[in-house]
Formats: sequence, C-alpha cells, structure tokens
Amino acid sequence: MSLLRKLVVPAFVLASSFHVHAQIKNAETITAKVSGNCGMCEATIEKAGTVKKESQVEWDKDKQVATITYDPQKTTADQVLKRIALAGYDNEKFLAPEEAYNNLHGCCQYERAGIAAVEDKAGSNGSHAMDGSQHSGHNGSIAADAQPTALAPVMTNYFRLQQALVKSDAKQAASLAGELEKTIESVNMASLKAEEHTAWMKAKEKLSSDAAGIASSQDLKKQRQLFSTLSENLYTLAKAADLPQSVYYNNCPMFNDGKGANWLSEEKAIKNPYYGSQMLTCGKNIETIE
Repeated sequence: MSLLRKLVVPAFVLASSFHVHAQIKNAETITAKVSGNCGMCEATIEKAGTVKKESQVEWDKDKQVATITYDPQKTTADQVLKRIALAGYDNEKFLAPEEAYNNLHGCCQYERAGIAAVEDKAGSNGSHAMDGSQHSGHNGSIAADAQPTALAPVMTNYFRLQQALVKSDAKQAASLAGELEKTIESVNMASLKAEEHTAWMKAKEKLSSDAAGIASSQDLKKQRQLFSTLSENLYTLAKAADLPQSVYYNNCPMFNDGKGANWLSEEKAIKNPYYGSQMLTCGKNIETIE
C-alpha cells in the first residue's frame, strides 16, 4: 500500500467517525456486549439501535461488542439496548423476547449460551434485565411498570376522532385524524413492551394510512369507511397494550350494506360513529378490553 493510501484510509475513518458524532449533540459513547452471528445481524442491530440525531450504533461481529453513541438529553444507553433486544438480540442489559429471537433468519440465530428466552409477563417490560433485577428508573433504566403505555396518546386521539364522527362533523374529523396521524408517527417504539411492539409493527402502517385518508377528506361517508378499518387495526393494538382503563369494543350491524363494522369507545354507552344522530344508539358491546 502506498504511503498516500496509508494516510488517506485512516483520515477517512476519522472523518466518518467525526460525522457520526457531529450528528448527535451532547454525544456520549459506551460499549456493550451484544450477541449475533453475521453481516445480516450487524445490519439489523445497527438499524434497531440507530435513531437520527439521537443514537448511533456500530457492532463488531468478531468482538460481539456494540459501540453506542447517544444524546443523553434524548435517550439512554438502556433505551438503545432495549431496541436491540426487541429486534431479537440478547445483550448485557436485556434478553430478546423469545418471539423476536425465533423470527430471526436461521443464520442469525446465535447460540444463547444456555439462557432461556424470556416471555413477556404481565407487569414486565418485554425484554428483561440480564441479572433479573427490577427496573426502578435508576441510572437511566426503563421503569415500564411505572409509566403509561406509549400507545395511550394514540388511543386518546382515536377517541377524539370517534366523537367527531358521532357528531357527524367531517371538518373536525379531518383535523383530528391529522393529529392522530402525527401521534402515530411519533410513537417511541423503544418504550413499548414486547407484545405491544409486535402488534405495533404489524398495524402501524395501516393505521397511519387510514388516519391520513380521513385527514385528507371531508366526505363523511369516506371518512367513516376508513374509520372502520382503522378501528379493526386499533383493536388488535388495544388488545396487546397495557391500557390504564377499560375500553369497549362495539359493533354496528347495519353499516357497510349490512356487513357491519366495529369501533372502540372509552365509555360504555353506545354512541354510533357510523350514523351519528340518525341512529345514535344502534349497536352493541361485543367485548370489554381490560
């Protein structure tokens, strides 16, 4: 290798490293053990842990070590490691949920060194501390039990949209659907429990698409049609979420030419969003989500 090449390569690496740090204000860097096997693992681990202007992860396959650079005013190293665990990779702070590990490609399923995958239990935070200790919120750890689910604002904005449709107010429904779409896009996936995270990944794009469709229209009929599919996807999410209060799942048998449609409500009384005052109490409760 020529002397010029010897000088250029380290300079390029240094410049790349500086660029990463420049993108993250108040940058702090730690290293942590993260299990994995291959280049595909590397891509998944780094993608899971990296959030623009918040955190950057570089994983060394040979050393099984992740270098995590993050802004402590926006996140914590534990939050980054939790995202990596939820993607299927055990690390020194969190075990990957069994489902996430099983969903990895065959070549990515590393040997777990005799550690049994930990299933999400009621009151747990989805991916568990390697030492089995409780998360108290100490030193930046995640106190999921003490915090409301990150999906609560999504539910709140959905209920506001539902009430606008009950009032047959297409203009307000469009505005509130826009707020719902913004809320959906702002959900911090790293703060979700394992079951919530799985449900969110399946439903998020559909929820966002339906909310955007309602927001872009002031045709009440079209809004209500989109609201029916929005409600179906949100139901799946509500079942997985640790909600602070009961939610009522209701059915309107007449909507959509008699095919019926469902919706969620925070109150037990039937207030039909598909017909409003025309048939306000048409429908029945088919499930209460505790």
